[in-house]
Amino acid sequence: MSHGINLRSVPYDHPDAAELEAQVQVEYQKRYDGEGDATALDPAMFLPPRGLYLLAYDTTGAPVASGAWRRQDHSDEGYSDGDAEVKRMYVVPHARGTGLARRILAELEADARAAGRTRMVLETGDQQPEAIALYLSSGYTPSEKFGYYRHHESSRCMTKPLSP
Repeated sequence: MSHGINLRSVPYDHPDAAELEAQVQVEYQKRYDGEGDATALDPAMFLPPRGLYLLAYDTTGAPVASGAWRRQDHSDEGYSDGDAEVKRMYVVPHARGTGLARRILAELEADARAAGRTRMVLETGDQQPEAIALYLSSGYTPSEKFGYYRHHESSRCMTKPLSP
């Protein structure tokens, strides 16, 4: 499946991005008893060099996956200077298990490293075992909690150093 997949940088408010955003929110609602992700996101957060929003398109031109990073620095939400936060990793159900999320994650890491970021950080949840497995197998380690959901029991935070 990942053959013939085209990764494109698009704005976070692009119509295809909005379509996948709606799908991921439905998935969160199913997994977390009606709750979507309430983290406030502004399209400007993902504009290079302060971030990047990627969409993956299949051979028919349909969007099948997304992933993004945004710059974070020291804050009262627990971020540190040099952080790049992974956001909106999502693969449509029929494209899962094809290595697409791993490919997007690697692209995000490379882009954040090139932008001078020193650590990737992410927050996921205990009802997303596939995501947790992907991140652990990609070199991420559990960390102290940060971000919007840092006080939630179901929140799981992970980090990975970005070597130059």
